Amino acid sequence: MRPITVSVTGVGDSAPQPMDTVRNPFQVGFGVIVDGTITYTVQHTFDDIWDEDFVAASATWFDHPSVADLSANEDGNYAFPVRAIRLHTPAGTGTATLKLIQAGHRGA
Repeated sequence: MRPITVSVTGVGDSAPQPMDTVRNPFQVGFGVIVDGTITYTVQHTFDDIWDEDFVAASATWFDHPSVADLSANEDGNYAFPVRAIRLHTPAGTGTATLKLIQAGHRGA
């Protein structure tokens, strides 16, 4: 999987970024870079974002256990499969940029 970069300026959510759940091992590393003043949380969902009825606003989103409500650069990872990851920015006027890299070999 190619590295993914998404940004959010001001209050809002990035588009959900799909993960390859058949990678073995799954392993996703990420970093968030802050420019200006903004609060952010990295979130994930187990909902099927490829379902034609999927609506990001009504999906169940879970905050990353250690990268939530932050306002400075931070990194983290996901060791176990999630369907999608997004960047949530509830406050501020700056920009938060999420960079994702998924490792592993494509399964059969």
